[in-house]
Amino acid sequence: MAEPPLFVGLVAHPVRWQLLGLLARSDRRVDEMVAATGHPQPLVSYHLGRLRAGGVVTSRRSAKDHRASYYHLDLDRCGGCLTDAAASLHPGLGLVAPTLPPEPLGRRRPKVRVLFVCTGNSARSQIAEALMREIGDTSFDVASGGSDPKPIHALAVKALARQGIDISTWRSKPLTAFTGQRFEFVVTLCDKVREVCPQFTGGERIHWSVEDPTSAARVDLARFQRLTDDLATRIRWLTWRIRTDQTTGDRHHAH
Repeated sequence: MAEPPLFVGLVAHPVRWQLLGLLARSDRRVDEMVAATGHPQPLVSYHLGRLRAGGVVTSRRSAKDHRASYYHLDLDRCGGCLTDAAASLHPGLGLVAPTLPPEPLGRRRPKVRVLFVCTGNSARSQIAEALMREIGDTSFDVASGGSDPKPIHALAVKALARQGIDISTWRSKPLTAFTGQRFEFVVTLCDKVREVCPQFTGGERIHWSVEDPTSAARVDLARFQRLTDDLATRIRWLTWRIRTDQTTGDRHHAH
């Protein structure tokens, strides 16, 4: 009898599945996953190591505290592995790559407000705002801000221009400009700003530990393009989750 795909065995363990569920919503440190699951740190670290070895989880050192690392789930890779696993059981079970679900029909709903935050609002959060405006639709109200605003980096403008997105007239904004406003999702893109980002009414906090493209000794367009690709993938999955939650909520409401 054929052996099950390695991915099935990798994610079937209850602890690893629990960790994947946490990482599917936000990048997290080990101590946060220990607190969320109640499992001891050595056990969590062991299973994270297995997930890293399996290629579905990556890690990077925190820019705030170099003794800590943030873990990130590669949802694209998970989707591909699930497709392969299903097809190995029966070719008709291969999953179709997800596309954004249509906006739920029915009652008129307020826009989902999303705020992207980094330190300077000069690159990461500006790129994220622009991409979500492009990937999402008019049902989203997207903004970005910084704890210490700086002018938008010219290479951020250029990287987005290559995607057909023009932010040449945009300006950076301080977080104080959004004081008292409500956001359904607040996404921090900088390990440092995560510690100082104020609370916003009603917002789910998400953290994406992404590298500052301006922090390297050599700053070039390739770094901004890699950042843009990374953020586009993360935003596609976030937008998918928000829209699916809306649709599911409507269905539950109907029953």
